[in-house]
Amino acid sequence: MDEKYVVIIQCDIAHNRCSGFACTNAFYNRDDVFKNYNESTRYISFTCGGCCGKSIATKLEHLSKKLKLKNNINKEDVVIHLSSCMTNDNYHYDRCPHLDYIKSIVSKKGYNKVIEGSYISKNAEKKRANGSYNCYDSI
Repeated sequence: MDEKYVVIIQCDIAHNRCSGFACTNAFYNRDDVFKNYNESTRYISFTCGGCCGKSIATKLEHLSKKLKLKNNINKEDVVIHLSSCMTNDNYHYDRCPHLDYIKSIVSKKGYNKVIEGSYISKNAEKKRANGSYNCYDSI
């Protein structure tokens, strides 16, 4: 993939218990959903800001201005990953109830490359396979 930036948006509630290490590590190791990104692709992450995710609009506006001003990077050069803690059932809670709203904000801000998911542990994959966790279709 020729994208210049990957943005991972993490659940604000999950961020209280999660450093984001697994998602960051998966990106830098080019594991799973990150495997097709070039080595030159850069990475940034931030939270949704809390339920209902409305602060994503402001964060994406700020990001857009900085990317354009500092690096001449356009929105078309950016892929947004909605973290697995937002898009999948997990140990602590089910997927984000505001997911469709958050996706609509991302789209309104002009980011059209959106991927549901980041890092998923092998244990979580097993639990989805055996029906312990709910499964959802991705974008």
